[in-house]
Amino acid sequence: MFQVKNEIVVEKAVLVAVETQKQDRAHTTEYLKELEFLALTAGAEVKKSFIQRLEIPNPKTYVGTGKLNDVSEFIQKENIDVAIFDDELSPSQIRNLENTLSCRIIDRSTLILDIFARNARTTRAKTQVDLAQSQYLLPRLTRMWTHLEKQRGGIGMRGPGEKEIETDRRVIRDKISRLQKKLEAIDRQSVTQRKSRGNEIRIALVGYTNVGKSSLMNRLSKSDVLAENKLFATLDSTVRKVVIQDPQDPYAAPMVLLFSDTVGFIRKLPHQLIESFKSTLDEIKEADVLIHVVDLSHPAFEDQMAIVDDTLHEIGASDTAKILVFNKIDAYDPSPTSDDIFEDETIYTVEEFKKMWIAKRPEPVVFISALENTNINELRDRIAEVVKMHVRKR
Repeated sequence: MFQVKNEIVVEKAVLVAVETQKQDRAHTTEYLKELEFLALTAGAEVKKSFIQRLEIPNPKTYVGTGKLNDVSEFIQKENIDVAIFDDELSPSQIRNLENTLSCRIIDRSTLILDIFARNARTTRAKTQVDLAQSQYLLPRLTRMWTHLEKQRGGIGMRGPGEKEIETDRRVIRDKISRLQKKLEAIDRQSVTQRKSRGNEIRIALVGYTNVGKSSLMNRLSKSDVLAENKLFATLDSTVRKVVIQDPQDPYAAPMVLLFSDTVGFIRKLPHQLIESFKSTLDEIKEADVLIHVVDLSHPAFEDQMAIVDDTLHEIGASDTAKILVFNKIDAYDPSPTSDDIFEDETIYTVEEFKKMWIAKRPEPVVFISALENTNINELRDRIAEVVKMHVRKR
């Protein structure tokens, strides 16, 4: 989506994915649904999705010749603006696909980076996204500036015979260096701010993107953190004070806790973003308690939980005290539907979930609806209990 003379233009898109031995049809379909939501968040209208089963993606064109012809015919017939691929493409794959499909080609990583760029509000977030985009762009200059391959001289501009593409690479590298230094300076300020909070108990809301972390933050802190039904609506860590009374001692002084709402995780997150946002993720690493928010209404919520757990392990926060919160019980429907992609799986009610292995995990488990204010007081009680245990250990 872009604007031309005050008119909003919605780009038409097609999605393309490959089903492999490691990724069956059910999961491929689910990933495409998520990719469609990403495209919608970026302002595109998805006209059709294409799936091909291959052992591995074609190293030249991602999909095979026959499927590529099908995609090409649909693009020409429907005047499609952009083809979005569910995996990261190599520079040669992008170049070959552009030549064949004659439309703009982007992959999942590019789409996520674009959404991050749209949602960046603060200097820190903008710098992080700019750095990630530059790092992603550097190895792909060969296909984006193919018209620069000719040699050209220039007084004081380049050495003998240096190509413009080499100059462009040097410009990008210099930009990356400047952004890294700028981000280091911003991070030093953030470290100072975190230290100034002293011994206050810090709690971080973590989870997959669009599971309702910001809505829960608003409910707990009575604040107005941006909460939208879009992916990556929140990029910067937002810190709010929350006052919680100890349910076991109503006459004790209330606990004043610092809650932070952090950027959501997602599968196939570009590693450049993980690197650029590591400083933001320090809010998670330095938290005393993590509240892992899960969207119970999502058909693949267990996969999303695993992705969050893996990311927490990657950043060194897997041993932090946790509370597992299943959100959106108001939207959860235990009735199987005809288009249920995981049709072989048993559908449980919320009460049955509470008696299953999920509720027998080592951390406290609470089922809530942040939207409907359901069981929020129970969550407050669990937070107070975990904080008391944590304070005793410190």
